[in-house]
Amino acid sequence: MNMIPQERQTRENGGKPEENGIRVLDSRDLFQGSRELCIEHGEFLYRLRITRQGKLILNK
Repeated sequence: MNMIPQERQTRENGGKPEENGIRVLDSRDLFQGSRELCIEHGEFLYRLRITRQGKLILNK
């Protein structure tokens, strides 16, 4: 992830870096070693997975 030094410092200090007011999460924290997770949004369930090429795919 490309971060400017101030964002990197905030992350290293345990803070939650923001970019233009948007919270930034590291995918490693979300996936915790797995390659797939489900996101419940309202009445729908979405599947987020990491491809072999390291890209993210979101399916409904």
